[in-house]
Amino acid sequence: MNDFFIEAIWEKAWKDHGDTVVNNRKKNGIVPARAFDQKAVAFNEQSFNEEGRKRVKRIMNWLEGQGVRFENASVLDIGAASGVFSVPFAERGASVTAVESSLPLVELLKENISNFPEDTVKIVPEPFEDIDVQARGWSNAFDLVFASMCPVFLNWESVEKVLHCARQFCYISMPASSPENSLANEIWPLITGQPFQTKHKEMGYLLHLLYLKGYSYESIVTKETTTKVISAEAALQEMMNRLHSHDQPADERTRKTVANYLEQTYPSGQVVVRQGGRFGKVLVRLQDQNMYTREI
Repeated sequence: MNDFFIEAIWEKAWKDHGDTVVNNRKKNGIVPARAFDQKAVAFNEQSFNEEGRKRVKRIMNWLEGQGVRFENASVLDIGAASGVFSVPFAERGASVTAVESSLPLVELLKENISNFPEDTVKIVPEPFEDIDVQARGWSNAFDLVFASMCPVFLNWESVEKVLHCARQFCYISMPASSPENSLANEIWPLITGQPFQTKHKEMGYLLHLLYLKGYSYESIVTKETTTKVISAEAALQEMMNRLHSHDQPADERTRKTVANYLEQTYPSGQVVVRQGGRFGKVLVRLQDQNMYTREI
């Protein structure tokens, strides 16, 4: 049989794939479960500002357009952060179990759900990877399992663990390409002599294995970008970190090259950075697997 249709080959390819979000964080000395500890407050602000709320509304409207209902539904939110989705799930009538390992984010989550009746949002302050879902009674226990940009997906086995918790729907989103950054596009050739190349990410393995294993699902891949203005000092540090994470020289000579470029190109000291990338979203149907048609 053509290797393209052999599940085991794709499972192994994903397991052997080194360029994952989790692996990159570990390579940079970041414990995945604590990755957001230092930026919890900033992340919370971004999640609940106007732009963040619009993003959440787009995703929830897409889910509802595929037949997901939140009223009286049970939802498992994996990597809930400070409640960016848990809060609107609860606002639309769902009972939410929010799994979050970052303690600073957990504290912010507690604040953000303080106005809800008790037990509307139940917080589980543990890494999902450490949870025995069968012992916890989570097997097929939730109408919707929701994992948005959460670095729990290391391989197909981790996907199966998430799917095992779902009764009706499972939503997974993850990067479809490596992050895009306008400043990296400018500086990368100065350091490496080559243009910055984006790479395909794990989303390809997920979609193909869902197909091979017979699941029914809808998926979309979109390109999302944001613009921020940062100081030249912050831009310098950001680029040095990025070079280091890509195994490029981050020595004093490189620092000077980057600093000189920023000084010449952005004499005001304010650097405009456009960043984002391609992101994949998939909704797996575990009960009613036929094509959903919204009634008008």
